[in-house]
Amino acid sequence: VTGVQTCALPIYCSALVEKALKGVKGVQEAQVNLAEKKATVHGEALDPKQLEKAVIDAGYQVTQVE
Repeated sequence: VTGVQTCALPIYCSALVEKALKGVKGVQEAQVNLAEKKATVHGEALDPKQLEKAVIDAGYQVTQVE
């Protein structure tokens, strides 16, 4: 997860991405670390395309989905 723009308040920006990811069907937990450019998501029947869309819609870029 990389920001389209710099974030003055990383905790706030991480929370925005976490909220977006938690809004995806099946997501039970989401943790975002912008310093490491990493988001970890746990849940059931997750659709990687929906996760990617949620991050992009929140204003960030996705470089890799595993």
